[in-house]
Amino acid sequence: MKYIHFFKSAFRFTVVAALLPYYGFSQVTDTLVTEPVVVIDPDSAYAALSEPEKRFSRNAVAGIKVADGLEATLFASEPNVINPINIDVDHRGRVWVCEAYNYRPAVNGKSELGMGDRILILEDKDGDGKADVTKVFYQGPEINAPLGIWVMGNKAIVSQSPYVWLFTDTNGDDKADTKEILFKGIGGVQSDAGVHAFVFGPDGKFYFNFGNAGRQLVDGQDRPLLDKYERPIDFRQFKQGVVFRCEQDFTKVEIMAENFRNGFEVAVDSYGTMWQSDQEEPGNGSDRISYVMENGNFGYIDEMTGASWRLNRTNLEDEIPRRHWHQNDPGVVPDLLQTGSGFPMGMTIYEGELLPRRYWDQILLADAGQRYVNAFPVEVDGAGYKSTGILPIVEGTRDKWFRPTDVCVAPDGSLIISDWYDPVIGSNQMKDKSRGRIFRVAPPGVPYTIPVFDLTNPEEAVKALQSPNLSMRYLAWNACVKHGWNAEPFLEELFNRYNANPKLRARALWVLNRIEGFNYRALDIGFRHLNPNIRITALRAVRQRNSDPTEYIKRLTADPDPQVRRECALAINHNHTYEALDVWLQLAKQYKGNDRWTVEALSIGAFDQWERIFPAWLERQKGKPTATDAGKDIIWLARTRQAIPYLTEAAADTSVDFKSRLRYFRAFDFFRAGYEKSQALLNVLSVPASDRIEVSKLALLHLDKSFVKNSQQGLSALNKLLDETYGTEHYIDLMTRYELESENDRLLKMALDKSDEVLGRDAGALLLEQAGISYVTQKLAGMNDAKKIALLASIQTVGSSESVYLLRSAAVNPDESVAVRKNAAKFLGASWPGEEAVVKLLLDDRLAGEVKEGALDGVRNAFREDIKAQLAPYFPKPAVQEAEAAPQKPASRKERRKRRRS
Repeated sequence: MKYIHFFKSAFRFTVVAALLPYYGFSQVTDTLVTEPVVVIDPDSAYAALSEPEKRFSRNAVAGIKVADGLEATLFASEPNVINPINIDVDHRGRVWVCEAYNYRPAVNGKSELGMGDRILILEDKDGDGKADVTKVFYQGPEINAPLGIWVMGNKAIVSQSPYVWLFTDTNGDDKADTKEILFKGIGGVQSDAGVHAFVFGPDGKFYFNFGNAGRQLVDGQDRPLLDKYERPIDFRQFKQGVVFRCEQDFTKVEIMAENFRNGFEVAVDSYGTMWQSDQEEPGNGSDRISYVMENGNFGYIDEMTGASWRLNRTNLEDEIPRRHWHQNDPGVVPDLLQTGSGFPMGMTIYEGELLPRRYWDQILLADAGQRYVNAFPVEVDGAGYKSTGILPIVEGTRDKWFRPTDVCVAPDGSLIISDWYDPVIGSNQMKDKSRGRIFRVAPPGVPYTIPVFDLTNPEEAVKALQSPNLSMRYLAWNACVKHGWNAEPFLEELFNRYNANPKLRARALWVLNRIEGFNYRALDIGFRHLNPNIRITALRAVRQRNSDPTEYIKRLTADPDPQVRRECALAINHNHTYEALDVWLQLAKQYKGNDRWTVEALSIGAFDQWERIFPAWLERQKGKPTATDAGKDIIWLARTRQAIPYLTEAAADTSVDFKSRLRYFRAFDFFRAGYEKSQALLNVLSVPASDRIEVSKLALLHLDKSFVKNSQQGLSALNKLLDETYGTEHYIDLMTRYELESENDRLLKMALDKSDEVLGRDAGALLLEQAGISYVTQKLAGMNDAKKIALLASIQTVGSSESVYLLRSAAVNPDESVAVRKNAAKFLGASWPGEEAVVKLLLDDRLAGEVKEGALDGVRNAFREDIKAQLAPYFPKPAVQEAEAAPQKPASRKERRKRRRS
């Protein structure tokens, strides 16, 4: 008899048991034996499997690494489930699955099944953590790679642009009998950035989101959506990806936050705090998790211009992950953390107690790109939050096909995780259409036992409200509201229970707030509660119940906790009463500076009210408003022309280092052109300082071009600075902005003198763009060979039709010397359009001798496969496979300059 001895570990037992047949072992023991002992490391054991064996579902658990104290079981797999993209777990512990077999047919090919995707129900009847029954709830031609599902009893909301559907099982046979369109007109058909899953909030409302392809939505009857004030929502006012909230009847839609790229799922904790992950533009290490501050702007594109984060701007962030989300810009809510480059998808808040305590109340995220489900512990940081690390749950360290797409909490507190299972992720690609897995994660040996509650009994309904499962909480919440006063004693007992989890108290408070005839006793207690999160919950609850909650807001304005004061600032957004003004002023008085969360909350509270708030704030300042960190922060964010003189003062303060003052110059970008702004920037030009050149350049770059050209003071300052910076990057930046024809000859000289440097190529590109091809042609005609070669060299990387024409013409002109023609032909290869011109010249047999050699030398490192294939016959050996520095596609002038400098 062969035995294996290993340390007692649920994870090791699972792995070894799964691999025993491959090694001829028949028994496992955790006691020492007298025969020779073989110890199998899980990593090497899994690696020893053949590639086909690794793909077998029986080895699925062996392919993943599970954290200590947890055990994974395979709940379901192919052929019962294929390509699960989003899941939900209902109150009975059944797993509902959106399959996405028909994922992106334009990329992956049309489905050979010839039918739409399925919505499945998977049920474990014997509690062993494995599904025994698989049912098809719905399958139809209109279901093609849906992105979200939310289950509420006998109903399921399925999200798939351009629609959000409500499916209902009316007779209890687990088949959808009716289908209703809730929302339509949503962008992002067959796009990951369309509409995503709905989730249930503790306030009894639904939360959902769409990515930056969503753009807008209308109701099922093509009527515009009305907000909570009964006003039509103008989606043109909102940017990119958006987070929504609505009532359970899908009315009173609110936009909670904007300017994400592609948040895949919102998670709402029991206090009503929203969290969301967001997908970057791939390859920049910029995926993130955000605390979704109400009415916040989250910085994917430039607020004023809509420009990409890739374009240069003043006060540019040092790190690309922060740059990606405009984190240095005033009016952008800071990120909680960046998680790198992956594909973050489903997320939830774990509010159960079955898992080890370290996971309680934490954010759980499924990242298909990085192949993990992790917890991200969060703690208070001033008026906001910070992440304190990463707690792994499940990782695809062995099986690189592991692609978790969603994570949900079951009624018993265990986790259910969906696995897309594919060798690739991203770029809308899939390589495998035959597999998919669902895992259950729980402490070792814990059966899948689902609590049952009689929701017709008020006391049982309140117990069900404490479930870690959202679908159960949805049913319990509605049952408690329906019971009304009969449920109130049990809700108040939970709310006042001294040893209860504060999140359970918060849930009770939310429901009490919605019971008709509620006497506000619990709310009064909530406003005085020692736990700041309960005070925040009380404020959020009363805001949803009262059309003017200002009196309640005032009760917390002087709260000692900065998070509670943050919530007061958010609460007065769009509140134009005198009481709201007084609230804002009191909050600003308590702000000490250097807390980005607080100042952004103050900005949100002051939105569209700066004209009355700022002068009132100035009146209360003692001494200079710029004398304190708090004053500088408020001036930096204030969106009123009344703040411009103080912004100018901060920008010109030479006692502060130049880099720290860049944020004030950036703040000028958030004002439209006008006399006050222009005059203020001109005043900065006259401030004597050791960094005068840098300051003057920034001021001129932020001034309106027409204002400078029509202002004697501005034009004099510009010409002076051009003289002082000639031959430098500063000169090029100023010329790019102002395009002065009077500088063409100096640009030409700079292009000739520095043709072998980045600055010379910047000058040549700028000269060709602003002076035109006729000017360059005329100058070329009067030059000797050395200068001709230098000027042609300065435009080699431009890639415009004009630059390619000039280089091509010089290369084939028999009147030019061989040296000029050879170099012109070589320079053609420095841009993609130029490469194409070389190929055509070769095919037409227009090049010969040294000129041909020069052309081939220029394209020797061509990057594109089609170009390399066409050039191959002209080289004695195969073309180089990969360029050391590949020429780039034609781009804007700023992008070309930035690329050349890098």
